[in-house]
Amino acid sequence: MPARPAKRVDTPESMPGISALSDKAAPRPTGISLPLKGQPVQGLSGIKTQKDGTFLTLTDNGFGSKANSPDAMLMFHVVKPDWKTGAVERASTTFLHDPDRKVPFRIVNENTAKRYLTGGDFDIESIQPIGDTLWLGDEFGPFLIKTDKNGKVLQVFETMVDGKPVRSPDHPATLMPAVPGPVKFDVRRSKGFEGMAASPDGKFLYPLLEGPLLTAADGQPESKEGTTYLRILEFDVDKGAYTGKSWKYALEAPTNSIGDFNLIDAQSGLIIERDDSEGDPALACAAGAPKPDCFNVPARFKRIYKVDFGQADGDGFVKKVGYIDLMDIDNPNKVARQGGKDGKFTFPFFTIENVDVLDGDRIIVGNDNNLPFSSGRALGKSDDNELVILKVTDLLKAK
Repeated sequence: MPARPAKRVDTPESMPGISALSDKAAPRPTGISLPLKGQPVQGLSGIKTQKDGTFLTLTDNGFGSKANSPDAMLMFHVVKPDWKTGAVERASTTFLHDPDRKVPFRIVNENTAKRYLTGGDFDIESIQPIGDTLWLGDEFGPFLIKTDKNGKVLQVFETMVDGKPVRSPDHPATLMPAVPGPVKFDVRRSKGFEGMAASPDGKFLYPLLEGPLLTAADGQPESKEGTTYLRILEFDVDKGAYTGKSWKYALEAPTNSIGDFNLIDAQSGLIIERDDSEGDPALACAAGAPKPDCFNVPARFKRIYKVDFGQADGDGFVKKVGYIDLMDIDNPNKVARQGGKDGKFTFPFFTIENVDVLDGDRIIVGNDNNLPFSSGRALGKSDDNELVILKVTDLLKAK
């Protein structure tokens, strides 16, 4: 995310939004300025299909970091798309709050009655309903958060891997030393839980880290024979504890990240894997000439993989059964309202963070627009939150 200003800024819409999410991307204006007036509903980061045609989704921490999001409310939504008109109704919004003081550290709204949670407390990126409760995966701790259907926090769970706690630089127990020296943590900032699946029977959760764990020996990302991998953990819902079991997800490139994770059935699921870039390659800048009126680091790698736990190898790597390329989607009937051209459709967003199964043929996919920092669909325009239904029968049936 772009660096925060060195001083407090209170004047509404006084700071232009600039798209520079990738370290190599040229800064480009997005047409929206900060601070915003009111509370935006943006950043859809995790989705779950409901039986009535609606979708449970959530807004993440706000604007990308603890430092710039203490006034961004944490919330989840029920949305109802009208696929004929393209409109999306926000049927309800629920704010997370902690009146019973279940969060084990001081929050931004510590001394208030309702104790609403903000992006200065957690970065919620995944959601799973189980019974009368909701489970949220957080990037900051990383933590698992259990709430009731009204958004009241019931419990917060520390992350354990191989019997040891895993913490990021934003975990409240990670402190700066009194004198210059190393600060130890186990996962990079903003690389905690991004996707989280649930077993069909609701007995287990499978939170997936967005980035690799850092090895204790040298602080390098976990890898095997040059392949960087992420951890998929198993959490027992009834016991409220990690089982100690985990799997490995191999990244196609060490700089890639995952965007979401949901199961198809008891042993297979869908995982979004993507690069850290955005924009239509057809609008790429000439080599060596990054400018604001072209994409100097356009989107290249945006895929949804089918993975199989039952076919994991002896080292615990889940099998990648197959994938679809979100930069090369067939659109023969020209149903795409934007992004379609010559019978094709692309999804060239920086963060694609929503995928779930609709039925035996179709899935739903959505992006996080990182308001106002993402501009992948059109130059000079902040991205919308887009939802799209894809027919992927062969992928869902692949073995």
